[in-house]
Amino acid sequence: MVEYRADPAAVAAFLPPGVEPAPDPGAAAAIFAHWHWRSESEEEADDPERNQFNEFLILLACTAEGRPMARCPYAWVDGAIPMARGWIQGMPKQFGAVHLTHPKAVGRTGPHLVTGGVFHGIASQYGARIVKAGVTLGGRAAEPPALHTVPLVHTRHFPAWVPSDKPMSQLVASEVVDVEFGEIWEGEASLHFADDLPGDLASLAPVQVGGGFVFSYAETLCHGKALSRVRQSRDRAEVVAS
Repeated sequence: MVEYRADPAAVAAFLPPGVEPAPDPGAAAAIFAHWHWRSESEEEADDPERNQFNEFLILLACTAEGRPMARCPYAWVDGAIPMARGWIQGMPKQFGAVHLTHPKAVGRTGPHLVTGGVFHGIASQYGARIVKAGVTLGGRAAEPPALHTVPLVHTRHFPAWVPSDKPMSQLVASEVVDVEFGEIWEGEASLHFADDLPGDLASLAPVQVGGGFVFSYAETLCHGKALSRVRQSRDRAEVVAS
């Protein structure tokens, strides 16, 4: 995870009605993750091809209902199940190729969780590079990075398909329990967005790069909590408290 600052105006443009800029506008993070998941039935536990995936996502600091939260404007995954699950949650996940280095316990082929260990992540889509990041460890961190400790606020948007229907748009926050962090290491970081990205994504490129973190993390994702409901028609949008 690399903390960085984006243009506050660009960040604000990604916040929907009901979500406001954070007290520190422009605060953002880029995260490369290798996830293991299983459902409550645990039927995926013995199928590593099914229950693992890689992800790259961007988080933007924001507030909703007076609480600090994070907004995910972009996310790429390399599996169909997490992409579909993301759509149900309201995360704008899309297919991509995501690769990251993993800590090694022995040997010289991979980084170790020690001072001087170097970790990298890259993400691409349709054969074109999106972003590359690196973290050189300096020591153990005293606490987790801030944007990894707040709820995520998403928009569950489903366009109308039957002509008589209206699109559904609902603002929700993620609800998680059983949160655990392993050892958290921090250090100097680099973060580079590709030069030829689409305008909206390019607007979130870093204007300043902060620190980087390497850690293990676990959670149980329970459900979403409705924050507000956006009623949309062909000619207007209205935010209604729920």
